[in-house]
Amino acid sequence: MRKIKSHMVGIDSGEINLFSDFENGGEMWTGEGPREKRRFIHFSEPFMSAPSVSVGISLWDTDAGTNLRMDITADGINPEGFYAVFRTWGDTKVARVRMSWQAIGQVADPEDAWVLE
Repeated sequence: MRKIKSHMVGIDSGEINLFSDFENGGEMWTGEGPREKRRFIHFSEPFMSAPSVSVGISLWDTDAGTNLRMDITADGINPEGFYAVFRTWGDTKVARVRMSWQAIGQVADPEDAWVLE
């Protein structure tokens, strides 16, 4: 369990179109075997330390004639952002993916910014 020792907790969230390979014949749509797409997501403002990040699929457009395989994750999480990662393998053909994300963690308290002279 992660415990946040602050009354200043920030929640940031969003959605990104991770890729659309159907339109341009990209490898997620035409390829086979292991494939991966990743994109760095910047938080709207930095957290004090790496936040807890959850990712989910909000759009998944696939070929109905192949097996559906996917692995999604948040990788390289730091106070400024993280990589949204989508993986597939085998004969799965993915036209496009949109991912949603949410980050929760400690943020700076503006009251802590004062300096004694």
